[in-house]
Amino acid sequence: PNEGVAMAALLRAALCAAGVALSLYSLHVKHEAERSPSYRAACDLAPSVSCTRVFSSRWGRGLGLVEPVLGKESALNVPNGAFGVIFYLLQGLLGTSGSRVASVTLLGTSVASAVASLWLGAVLLFGLRDLCVLCLSSYGLNLALLGLNVRRWQRHRTDRKPP
Repeated sequence: PNEGVAMAALLRAALCAAGVALSLYSLHVKHEAERSPSYRAACDLAPSVSCTRVFSSRWGRGLGLVEPVLGKESALNVPNGAFGVIFYLLQGLLGTSGSRVASVTLLGTSVASAVASLWLGAVLLFGLRDLCVLCLSSYGLNLALLGLNVRRWQRHRTDRKPP
């Protein structure tokens, strides 16, 4: 059992490091695209396979939901990559705690990230009609973290001893 927990911790660390890297790169792409309209990122493989186009769209900030509800100047209307950095750092830090509260928080934030991934995936497919390689990669990371967090939560539930 301890070996499985150690492997899960290593996997979590790798997923979170990859997530932070992808999120930081998405912030870089967004910044460069705002600075220079002719900028093209390494992940821009074709007109309909463009990370730059996706990150520069209205959906690239606040999941495309914050601005219509809270306004363009809202403190929550940040690039999606900023949410990603916070999410992956939180997952990595809380993942080192063995507490039940950490397990519940990890699971709750993972469910939220999975819902956000489904939402943004639908926006990619039906709204923007684009294929963002970075986006799809982060959705995969979110799904993998959700799987880890479900297993962790289940372990905590079965480890509880009745009074």
